[in-house]
Amino acid sequence: MSWFGKLKKIGVIGLNGRNGAYVLPNNPRKLYPLVDDKITTKELTQAAGLNVPELYGVFRAQHELKKLPGLLQKHDSFVVKPARGAGGNGILVITGKLGPRFRKPDDSLVAEDAISFHISNILSGMYSLGGMPDKAMLEYCVQFSPIFKDIAYQGVPDIRIIVYKGIPVMAMLRLPTRESDGKANLHQGAMGCGIDMCTGMTTSAVWKNNSCTHHPDTLHPVAGVSIPDWPELLKQAALGYSVTGLGYLGVDIVLDKNLGPLILELNARPGLAIQVANRCGLQHRLDKVDSVHQDLHSEQERIQYAMENFGS
Repeated sequence: MSWFGKLKKIGVIGLNGRNGAYVLPNNPRKLYPLVDDKITTKELTQAAGLNVPELYGVFRAQHELKKLPGLLQKHDSFVVKPARGAGGNGILVITGKLGPRFRKPDDSLVAEDAISFHISNILSGMYSLGGMPDKAMLEYCVQFSPIFKDIAYQGVPDIRIIVYKGIPVMAMLRLPTRESDGKANLHQGAMGCGIDMCTGMTTSAVWKNNSCTHHPDTLHPVAGVSIPDWPELLKQAALGYSVTGLGYLGVDIVLDKNLGPLILELNARPGLAIQVANRCGLQHRLDKVDSVHQDLHSEQERIQYAMENFGS
């Protein structure tokens, strides 16, 4: 059997298959602004009663940079991100302060002027979808749960859950590495770990498109870590469908050690590396959802179905 045939047999979906069979039919373009702009997403999820990181400030034009010094005086740690960024580009994480300068996850220091210049670049559209002028957000920096202390390097892990027609179908834990500069984005060098949908336990892992068993920086094994409050995380993800109406959705959640689960963002075009991390294709799970989703009417029913049918 050819390699293509083997991938098809285990249900691996490519970009064309994802877009043609799932994104386009289930995600009306008129709904994209709900998730493509992180400020809109935050307002939408908050209105639905979901927990999100606190928004400290928004910069919509260059002249608004004059309010930056006042904001920075109030917060020693924070995250700066573009409202319409993609792939983790343009995100600046600040974990502390030393005198007049601010500390990044790798312990390097940046001055206030550098933060202002970074925001200016965001506003110019340097990191936005299509290079269009953008807005910059300054928000709460998540304090990650100690459950991940041995398998995350200088940053905050997050959990990506794919939701199809309201049913969570696959999940992975994304772990920051030295290379990813504290960001949980696989395109920038983070590690992806598959999660058993029934137990919330990490299983296999991938880093830079290669299977691996240990974190490249901490050298600790990444399998066998139990995600706390797993059913609640699945519920938060399932509610993403109810809030947006998007039938094929990626929901990114972080676990804050004090605040619990927080929704970071929603994605109408979630990537497919989650299949590699789980060593499992999406196709068979999506086919199952197509056959039963009309009979599952509540978030609890959808979550129960996912936990019973999509475990290892």
